[in-house]
Amino acid sequence: MMTVEAKGARIIIIDDEPQVRRLLKVALTAHNFEVKETATGREGIEQSAIFRPDVIILDLSLPDLDGIEVVRQLREWTQVPVIILSVREQEHDKIAALDAGADDYVTKPFSMGELLARIRTALRHASGAQNEPVLTFEGLAIDLTRRQVLVDNKEIKLTPTEYELLRTLTANAGRVLTHRQLMRTVWGPAYEQETNYLRVYIRQLRHKIEPDPGRPRHIVTEPGVGYRFI
Repeated sequence: MMTVEAKGARIIIIDDEPQVRRLLKVALTAHNFEVKETATGREGIEQSAIFRPDVIILDLSLPDLDGIEVVRQLREWTQVPVIILSVREQEHDKIAALDAGADDYVTKPFSMGELLARIRTALRHASGAQNEPVLTFEGLAIDLTRRQVLVDNKEIKLTPTEYELLRTLTANAGRVLTHRQLMRTVWGPAYEQETNYLRVYIRQLRHKIEPDPGRPRHIVTEPGVGYRFI
């Protein structure tokens, strides 16, 4: 089976540090990606419209526009996956970027292996695989047509809210979803700040689908930010 890298996906790097762009270009080209570099936010937005990338790697600290503003402007016309690659590691920066529409967040200094894994996840998500009628993960299957959930081939019962939360997480598998994004999607805009509901339902879901709820395999906490389903 052909790997994601072998398909020659296009990637734009928007970063004002020449050494970072050079490192990324060498590594990504070696994995058969087609790479374009830009050093400013405005150029990155313009080249994204021309180059039509499959993934955008974006720094937050740019000389002309803040990276979060770049994400907002991109989301006005494209849903291409955006992976933030930034030295900023504060929770509020991560939350702001993800709420603006970024798909993932990797902190510098970074592991190239981790970044490649995040790129593969972003490409799978963008390919529409999440629209399959049955989603399968290790020991877990969700039949979206029948609204049926199986753990180790045994059906488990979920409340409507638990099911909607699980469906949202699995439809975005690999992505970090912030507390606000999950509250807005599952409970509605009026409940965005009521994150206590979310913690309760995440705990209930883990007890139903995880082999060891205390050490979750699927629903992973991103501290202070949200959750990632893997």
